[in-house]
Amino acid sequence: MNKKSKIKHLTRKILKVFNQHPKQGFNYKQIASRLEFNDPVSREKIQQKLFELASQNKIKEIDKGKYVLVPEQHYHFGVVDMTSNGNAYVVCEDLEHDIYIPQRNLNKAFDNDYVKVYVYKRKKNKKQEGDIIEIIERAKTEFVGVLQLSKNFGFVIPDDYKMYTDIFIPKKLLNNAVDGDKVLVRFTEWPDKSRNPFGEIITVLGKPGDHNTEMHSILIEYGLPYKFPEGVEDYASNIPIEISDKEIAKRRDMRKDLTFTIDPKDAKDFDDALSFKVLENGNYEVGIHIADVTHYVQENTILDQEAYERGTSVYLVDRVVPMLPEILSNKVCSLRPNEEKLTFSVVFELDEKAHIVKEWFGKTVILSDQRFAYEEAQAIIEKTSGFKDQNIVNAVLKLDELAKILRKDRMKHGAISFDKTEVKFELDEENNPIGVYVKESKDANKLIEEFMLLANRKVAEFVGKNKKQVGNKLQAKTFVYRVHDEPNVDKLAALQTIINKFGYKIKTDNAKHISDSLNRLLKDVHGKPESNMIETLTIRSMSKAVYTTQNIGHYGLAFDYYTHFTSPIRRYPDVMVHRLLQHYLHHGKSVNEDLYEEKCKHSSEREFLATKAERDSIKYMQVKYMQDHADKVFEGVISGVTEWGIYVEIISNKCEGMVRIKDITSDFYIFDEKQYALIGQVTKNIYQLGDKVKVSVKNTDLEKKHLDYNLIEDL
Repeated sequence: MNKKSKIKHLTRKILKVFNQHPKQGFNYKQIASRLEFNDPVSREKIQQKLFELASQNKIKEIDKGKYVLVPEQHYHFGVVDMTSNGNAYVVCEDLEHDIYIPQRNLNKAFDNDYVKVYVYKRKKNKKQEGDIIEIIERAKTEFVGVLQLSKNFGFVIPDDYKMYTDIFIPKKLLNNAVDGDKVLVRFTEWPDKSRNPFGEIITVLGKPGDHNTEMHSILIEYGLPYKFPEGVEDYASNIPIEISDKEIAKRRDMRKDLTFTIDPKDAKDFDDALSFKVLENGNYEVGIHIADVTHYVQENTILDQEAYERGTSVYLVDRVVPMLPEILSNKVCSLRPNEEKLTFSVVFELDEKAHIVKEWFGKTVILSDQRFAYEEAQAIIEKTSGFKDQNIVNAVLKLDELAKILRKDRMKHGAISFDKTEVKFELDEENNPIGVYVKESKDANKLIEEFMLLANRKVAEFVGKNKKQVGNKLQAKTFVYRVHDEPNVDKLAALQTIINKFGYKIKTDNAKHISDSLNRLLKDVHGKPESNMIETLTIRSMSKAVYTTQNIGHYGLAFDYYTHFTSPIRRYPDVMVHRLLQHYLHHGKSVNEDLYEEKCKHSSEREFLATKAERDSIKYMQVKYMQDHADKVFEGVISGVTEWGIYVEIISNKCEGMVRIKDITSDFYIFDEKQYALIGQVTKNIYQLGDKVKVSVKNTDLEKKHLDYNLIEDL
C-alpha cells in the first residue's frame, strides 16, 4: 500500500470495533490486527485516525496509546437513507427501528453518509425521530448532473433524485464546461451561510441525451468504472496462459468426457460447462465445471484488488463492463469449444431419480466439445433440432430429465418459482433500440439453472456441515454464503391488500404456507395483463439476498446451505468461494471471520449498485425506444396509483410511464388511498390498480429516464 492510498471507510471500521466492545480499550496495533491491516503504512494511518477521533472526543485515552469509546446516551451511529421527498431515515446497527429525520434536521447530510444522530425520546404511537448532529464520513463526494450556467457562476442539477440540493459552481471551477453539459462534479464544501453546497467540475461527460454520455453517466453515478487502469490491463496481458503438463498432472483429467456449454447467444464469457457420462452401473456422472479463475487471479495482486473493488461485472443494455480484463473474461478463462481449459469442478454420480450417489470436488482440466446458445439447446429438448451428434443430443435430453426432477423436488420443499420475464432490446449498429421483446426462461435455461444451483448448494453443504469441536460447541469453518431471509410480514400484508383487488390470496401463517401460496399466485398471474406488476410487487415483498459469513439459509430456494461458486468470471464472491473451498480441501484452518464478513458486505454493496445501473440502462433504452413511437396508441395496465397520477405499464414492451392527474380531463379525479384508485367526482368513474387502459406518448425525458403518457379515454 503506498503512502497516498486511502483505507476505505477507516473511521467507520475503527468506530465499529469500539462500538462492538464499548468497555474495552484498544491501541493502534490491536485495531490493526482486528481489521487485518498488518503493513506499516496502514498501521500509521490507524494511529493518525485514533489521534483524530480522540481530539473529537469520540474516544478517550485511558493509558498511553490505549483508547476506549466515550459513552453517550441518545447518540447513535448509522447510515442515511434519503427518501424522494427530502426527508430521511438513519439505519443504525444497534437499534431495532430506523430513525426518522425530517429535512430540517439533516444538517447537510446526503444519502448513504455515515452520521452521528441524536435520537429524541419516543412519543406514544409516534415513529422514532432524530437529529443528525455530525457527518462522520461522506458516502460519495462526486455527482453526475447537468450544468445551468449564469454569467459568473453555475449550478449543477444532480441526476440522482435522492440528492435534494443543486451544487453551486464558482466561475473559476467550471473546467471549460458550457451551459447544458452533463458533467461530473466534486462536492468541496458547504459554507454555514450558504443554501447550497459548493463544488468543482471534474469532467465534462458530453451532451445530455447522447448515447455514450448517458451510459457513462449511469456508471459514474453509481461509482462503477467503465475502463481498467493501464497497469491492470498490462498485468493481465502478461499472465502465462500456456497449460503445462505439470499443471495437468496435478488435476483430474476430464478432457475425454463429453462436455458442452449452454449460454445466451451473445455471451462471450462462458464460465460454466456440463459434462455427461453413462456409468457401467446405469447411473450418470454429471460434471459441473467452472472456470478456474483463481489459478490466474492470484490473491493480493493488482488484478485481484481491481476485481475486488469492482465486485461484479455490470450488464448494461448495450455493453458489459467486466470484472476482469477481456483477455481473461472472454479468452483465457472462458470455456470456449475445442480449447483445453483449467476448471474447478463438482462431479456427481446421479441415479435415474436424480438422487446423489457420490460427489467430488476438485481442480480439473476439460475440453468443451460444443457451445450451444439457449435457443439451440431448447430446439434439441423440443426435438425440432437437426443437430447431428446423437451422443450430445442424448446427453442434453437426459440432463433435461434430471433437471426437471431436481426442480420438482426443490418446489416440493418450499422453493419459490420466480420465472420473471426479462425485457430485452434489439439494437442497430449505433446501439439505438429498434425493437423491444420479452424473454422468458425455457427448459434449456432451467436445465443450466438447476445444475448450477445443485453445485452451489453442495459446495456450501460440504464446508458448512463440516463442523469441528471447539470447547462444548460445534463450530463451522468461516465461509461465504449467499443467504435470503424470510419475507417481511408487513410487506406481505401490503402485497395481500393489493392482490385482493384481483381476486388472489396468500397465506402468511407460516413459512411453508407463504412459499406455497406465493407459488400459486405466480402461477395464476402468469400470462395475464397484471402479471409483471404482481411479480414485481411479490419480489419487492421478499428480503434481499446478500453475501455473509453468517449462514441463515436461502428462503427463496428452500436451501439450508447455499453459496455462489459457479460464476467467478463475473462475481468476486465466487472467487472467494473457490479460494476457501481449495483451502479447506487441503485441510486448511478456518480463516478470519471478520475479514471475510467485511468482504461479503462490500460484495453485496457492489452488486446492489450494479443492479441499479442495469435498471437505469433498461429505463433509458425504454424511453429512447418510445421517443420514436409518439404517434402510436398502446394497450397498458395501471401498475401504480398515486395522488399525482397513475403509472401505466405497456403490455407488449413493459415500458412504464406516468399519466398525470391534471392531464385526465374528463372529470376531476381524487386519489383514494384505500382503493389504490383515482375516482371521478362527477362521473364516479374509477381508474384503479390492474385496470387495462390505452395510452400514447406525451413526453420523453432521456436525462431523467422518465416517460409521460396521455390517457386515451372512452368518452
